[in-house]
Amino acid sequence: MEKIKVWAHRGASGYAPENTLAAFKKAIEMDADGIELDVQMTKDGRLVIIHDETVDRVSDGKGWVKDFTYEELSELNVNKKFPEFGKVTIPTLEEVYSLIKDTGLTVNVELKNSIIFYKDLEERVMELTRKMGLEKRIIYSSFNHFSIMKIKELDPGAETGFLYEYGFLDMPEYASKYHVDALHPALYNLQYPNFMEDCKNRGIKLRVWTVNDVEDMIMLCENRLNAMITNYPDIGRKVVNDCVKRGQFN
Repeated sequence: MEKIKVWAHRGASGYAPENTLAAFKKAIEMDADGIELDVQMTKDGRLVIIHDETVDRVSDGKGWVKDFTYEELSELNVNKKFPEFGKVTIPTLEEVYSLIKDTGLTVNVELKNSIIFYKDLEERVMELTRKMGLEKRIIYSSFNHFSIMKIKELDPGAETGFLYEYGFLDMPEYASKYHVDALHPALYNLQYPNFMEDCKNRGIKLRVWTVNDVEDMIMLCENRLNAMITNYPDIGRKVVNDCVKRGQFN
């Protein structure tokens, strides 16, 4: 059994400003297996990495991402929590791809298009992925499941996952019906009866967010899930290594 992967949620966001090159570099240093990020589009069509549809929470600006040009966005400081990093700017997807290209890291690209339906976001992201030769290292996910269907239409071989939060019935069956590779549920969804077993029986991978407590990390290891998405990849790496030492993945 392959050991569980440790993916850094918006980079190592427990230690550096989320969704920034600083956070992704930190994830590499902490021996993460992958990074998770959120991609949106500027007014002038640039692919940028930011979680919220507005810049208000993470930056010194206000407004919708879609209403800024890339040049305008680049002037914002997206560091409110970690003074030691100074001013930090919003990166482009291309910059992040360039950063990880020579590493072995997987990138979980979350298409952030559940509220703003960015025109041609899927095509633009996949075009860049192809251009940089990263097709085998990118996993696409979204809360907008129509968008994931579009990804599958554009490239039936692309690895995909449905993101969701809570309260849905028969998600393993749903994932099987639409031929996605994985479900990316919020952690508390694992409590539903027979959920993990049903996913395994159907060959649906489980990559779970946001897993920050050691006890939860151990539980994921014990249940042999596929990936934990965590703000603290160094802690996740230690938990997984400890599980390996105990022979849990033999």
